[in-house]
Amino acid sequence: MNRVMLIGRLTAKPELRYTNSNVPFARFTVAVNRQFNNQDGNREADFINIIAWRKQAEVICNYFDKGNQIAIEGRIQTGSYDDKDGNKRYTTDVVLDQFHFIESRAQRENGASNNNVTPYDYQEPSNDVNIDTDPFADFGDSVSIDDNFLD
Repeated sequence: MNRVMLIGRLTAKPELRYTNSNVPFARFTVAVNRQFNNQDGNREADFINIIAWRKQAEVICNYFDKGNQIAIEGRIQTGSYDDKDGNKRYTTDVVLDQFHFIESRAQRENGASNNNVTPYDYQEPSNDVNIDTDPFADFGDSVSIDDNFLD
């Protein structure tokens, strides 16, 4: 079973991009607090890379900004590529299946947080989702990823 559930805050405004075959996608990072404090008494966070496709990517890019809280459900996907210097690089991402608004629109716009807000759910229509399909099939033999993509 490969299921991931996360609640965290976006580290930057997501940017909508398109594949060569005009399929929208967004890559973004979510900071997820750990459940314990370190020896200095501070909470640490893990920074998790997320990939959203199609309508979900469009909705996230339209309604979320840096610092907004989001709940994510998806699956872990690993991969590798050769960088421009010929070094093998390994990736681990969460491919988003569905997400939930944790904050109200006013809270997102004002940067406020309230964990008692009922989430607004968005799930891709099931007739359009096929997680068994390779999303990189249209890219050809190789995938070029810019190391500065998340900057």
